Amino acid sequence: MSIARWKPVLHHTPPIENPRLSTRELRTRSNLTRSIRCCSKPVFSISRVLGRTDSLRIGPIVKAGVAQSPSLADTEGTEVTYSETFPLKRTKTVEGKVSVRLDPAEKDGSKWRLVIGCNMEGKWVLHWGVTYCDDLGSEWDQPPSEMRPPGSYPIKDYAVETPLKTSSSVSKGQINHEVHINLDSNTSIAAINFVLKEEKTGAWFQHKGRDFRISLRDSLENENSIGETQGFSIWPGAFEQISSLLLKAEGSGSAPQETVGQEGDAKQNRQISGFYEEYSILKEEFVQHVMTVTVRESNELDKKLVQFDTDIPGQVIVHWGVCKDDSKTWEIPSTPHPPGTKIFRNKALRTLLEPKADGFGSQGLFTLDKQISGLLFVLKLNEYTWLNNMGTDFYVPLTSANSSSIPISTDQIQNKLPQDKENGQEQAVTVLPTNEPSEAIDPKTKLALPEESFSTEEAKKFVDNISYTDEVINEIRNLVTDISSEQGSVAKNKEAQENILQEIEKLAAEAYRIFRSAAPSFVEEPVSTAELLKPTIQISSGTGSGHEIVCQGFNWESHKSGRWYLELGAKAKELASLGFTILWLPPPTESVSPEGYMPKDLYNLNSRYGSMEELRELVKKFHEVGIKVLGDAVLNHRCAHFKNQNGIWNIFGGRLNWDDRAIVADDPHFQGRGNKSSGDNFHAAPNIDHSQDFVRKDIKEWLQWLRKEVGYDGWRLDFVRGFWGGYVKDYLEASEPYFAVGEYWDSLSYTYGEMDHNQDAHRQRIIDWINATSGTAGAFDVTTKGILHTALDKCEYWRLSDQKGKPPGVVGWWPSRAVTFIENHDTGSTQGHWRFPPGKEMQGYAYILTHPGTPAVFFDHIFSHYQQEISRLISLRHQHKIHCRSTIKITKAERDVYAAEIDEKIAVKIGPGYYEPPSGPRKWVPAAEGKDYKVWEAS
Repeated sequence: MSIARWKPVLHHTPPIENPRLSTRELRTRSNLTRSIRCCSKPVFSISRVLGRTDSLRIGPIVKAGVAQSPSLADTEGTEVTYSETFPLKRTKTVEGKVSVRLDPAEKDGSKWRLVIGCNMEGKWVLHWGVTYCDDLGSEWDQPPSEMRPPGSYPIKDYAVETPLKTSSSVSKGQINHEVHINLDSNTSIAAINFVLKEEKTGAWFQHKGRDFRISLRDSLENENSIGETQGFSIWPGAFEQISSLLLKAEGSGSAPQETVGQEGDAKQNRQISGFYEEYSILKEEFVQHVMTVTVRESNELDKKLVQFDTDIPGQVIVHWGVCKDDSKTWEIPSTPHPPGTKIFRNKALRTLLEPKADGFGSQGLFTLDKQISGLLFVLKLNEYTWLNNMGTDFYVPLTSANSSSIPISTDQIQNKLPQDKENGQEQAVTVLPTNEPSEAIDPKTKLALPEESFSTEEAKKFVDNISYTDEVINEIRNLVTDISSEQGSVAKNKEAQENILQEIEKLAAEAYRIFRSAAPSFVEEPVSTAELLKPTIQISSGTGSGHEIVCQGFNWESHKSGRWYLELGAKAKELASLGFTILWLPPPTESVSPEGYMPKDLYNLNSRYGSMEELRELVKKFHEVGIKVLGDAVLNHRCAHFKNQNGIWNIFGGRLNWDDRAIVADDPHFQGRGNKSSGDNFHAAPNIDHSQDFVRKDIKEWLQWLRKEVGYDGWRLDFVRGFWGGYVKDYLEASEPYFAVGEYWDSLSYTYGEMDHNQDAHRQRIIDWINATSGTAGAFDVTTKGILHTALDKCEYWRLSDQKGKPPGVVGWWPSRAVTFIENHDTGSTQGHWRFPPGKEMQGYAYILTHPGTPAVFFDHIFSHYQQEISRLISLRHQHKIHCRSTIKITKAERDVYAAEIDEKIAVKIGPGYYEPPSGPRKWVPAAEGKDYKVWEAS
């Protein structure tokens, strides 16, 4: 089914946080976006993954040849040869109210009743918890049992959920769902925290992106008798706007702290005589639609008649073309064309369907020549909303018999070959075309090869090519070792190191070219069964194929629901249709902190995100849709189970029951008896001594166990500044990940508070760490993020080119190891340690999704009003095969504009300044555009 955002919901980040709240108090609930239910029919998704069709500005449009308007009368006496009804789904926005009321339950004021209501249709659940007076942080606790309304059930150990019931006091025709919570006036509870959840869709509703927090603290501090001035108040918990929110409250740009039922100075004290407040919310509801396509044979006209009929309201444009064989290559049919048809870039037609006579939906009738094999189309509803078939085009066969091609991967070829040969059969194998001209490219394609049939011997020849890439990779590793040996050299060897890096890039590109070759040359030669049965070669370099696009599958608040694995699993097909190839999951282990970054028992995978079995099922779901999964491995530190004789927490339990020898000796807080640390100390937990043989052995076995038991494909490595990269090499060679990336985060260079233009020292530290791993892992390009911050925030786009005219981050020196990003759970979300300049996020994504390196998209951004724009950029990256080693030519880097050309296929500009690609042998056509950014593609 398709999902359309009918009107974008804008989310404005509050300008400042409440200065009275601590960092821990800023960590409240993240918005958990709705889960999407899939049916057994083909699932349609809406995205801007439609290749070259979805530009905000288009080139000159020429009127097509127009036929006499066909009518439904022309279909009388014709034979129906094909008919299919495609289920479609869009969303509409419905406004409702959430109410909060506090009333006395007893006349003497000893009991109070809090009533929370919602007047929108649906099954509503209150997800809530309490904070006690002696709690210093913002973590929730479960309310006492006597306070829980009937029907409540616990969520882990920190919250309860209570279904709202339909109120019997409302007038006829109105809907109101309520829950009543009784309070004692002398309670030890300081605050009640809650969010609303709609059970059917799984959507979470907050106020301005934050938890509701009803504070009782002032009343507890007031020593006056019951009934005198007291300070019951309510305000949203301190929580930055989560962009995937399905809630838009009025006045969302107001100050971040707000009380309910109070004004001005009266916020601190007012009579407990009760109050009532309402909040406007917008809920997106799904609306079902259909598109019926019917093909008829007209002997009288000697034509095929294709009828489109839909109940979608408003204008519906069919963006279409035809194909004359099974290759599904888009072509423009010969004239005449249906009335209202326009030619789009000489590659497709656009026909506006006519409104039906009854006013419900629209329809159209196309006449086509009989020799046409099929019709391909997508639907355009408006400039931002397209309907397609899970990232591919709708296809309507126009002939009675159409052969189909079955896409296969290299693994399937390898697994198939021995059986075919043993059975004495020479089976033909059809593989996907690499030059697919369709207006939409399926991002889940595993392998792109020429569309031709070849025998098992020929396929085996292709598989054998992989062995050469393995030799090239060994050569690359030797070069990395060479460059590591130069680490102690002075600056004069910098040029030599750069030359080695360039050689590495060339070799890696050559290996990738061979492995992904679009036109391998197959020569039929006899192949013995023994040769076919030789073990297949596996390449586990930790750096992937080069075409990866990463999605961070969580934020700082994702643990709050206790069911994150289940909720994220519902989004697997959607994330695949958006074009992601890798998903980064949160830390899976038991942890002192609910977010998972203070691990305790490494073999206990029951966490706040869900159970080990739920984790296994989640990974399996993403594998089924072609997405690989990274586990977040926290290897630098570990929390102890027991105290030593001095009362220091440095004795570990569980399966890895280490003693204080596993802790570095120079950790000042935990009295370790190991060797000195090989990196920086993390002061919140014991720092592990990776120089100990028993520690490394245990960690390698644990990573191998995770690969086998959970199914992880690779790792995101936390706080790698804390230990030597050579240990990482040891761990990666043991666990053989498909992809691995380390978090090496330290400060950029500043002079008198101003960022230096030259950030070579900063990116060199990151590259030094990558070198220490022998290039087996990439690293997050913190340098690029920092430079983008200043360049965009201060309109200093000249910063995006270094002294040699290259990108100034790690991506400019070692692009195949640079994982570019603009936000993550630490920098953004509710922590906000280093938030990207608000309102400029799409400029950042226009940069990283068009440039070399491996781009990573933050969860909060992809499930927000940015989704359509990000999806379009991902589609362009896939369509033009931009990869981590793509070449870049910076064409402009001035005060208010930056521009570059990538692989001579894409041009991009960011910034408010004017830029158009120079005219020349290539013609540049607009492909995507938004606020202060624009992308062109070479036609």
